[in-house]
Amino acid sequence: MSKRASCPHCQRPQRTCLCDVMVLRHSDYRLVILQDPKEAKHALSSAPLLAKSIAGAQLIVGEVFAPEQILGEDWQSTSLLIFPGDKPVSSELLSKNQITTLILLDGTWRKVARLLHLNPWLSTLPCYAINADNSSQYKIRRSPRADGLSTIEAGVCALNELHAQQDFSNILLAFNKMIDLQIAAMGEATFKKNYP
Repeated sequence: MSKRASCPHCQRPQRTCLCDVMVLRHSDYRLVILQDPKEAKHALSSAPLLAKSIAGAQLIVGEVFAPEQILGEDWQSTSLLIFPGDKPVSSELLSKNQITTLILLDGTWRKVARLLHLNPWLSTLPCYAINADNSSQYKIRRSPRADGLSTIEAGVCALNELHAQQDFSNILLAFNKMIDLQIAAMGEATFKKNYP
């Protein structure tokens, strides 16, 4: 059986290619996405779209990560975890620090909790909790939390908050198209039945 042809850029099947709406943006920060291996197998994961939309972004799949190898020797003073943690920092405080790297965790809430457990060094980092004004548009996956966002939505929200002069919202065009294509493939009736 032959494999479905994939787009070499967005790496999605040709019939669901997202290149016509994908953008490449530059950030003042290096973006590192640590992804749970099971999430990496999910065809509708939003993390690859985010990684392809930010110049220099890294998407690293695994369970246990060595911070020095990924972030460099000064990782403790230059890295910030985008997560509602115990050590929240404001965007004003951030501008006075030497933060150069933003870290996002990709997976379900349970998988992210496991990543945090397996990588205790993540809990030593200052956290930045985003101010999510809107609920998630990830209509084909549910979060157990009312404020739960997909990785791409959380990333765009954080980037918008941390870049006063830039708007990263057009990154979500590819995410929205991916969802619309999936809903079209399953049919409106099936979508309404399974995702009321």
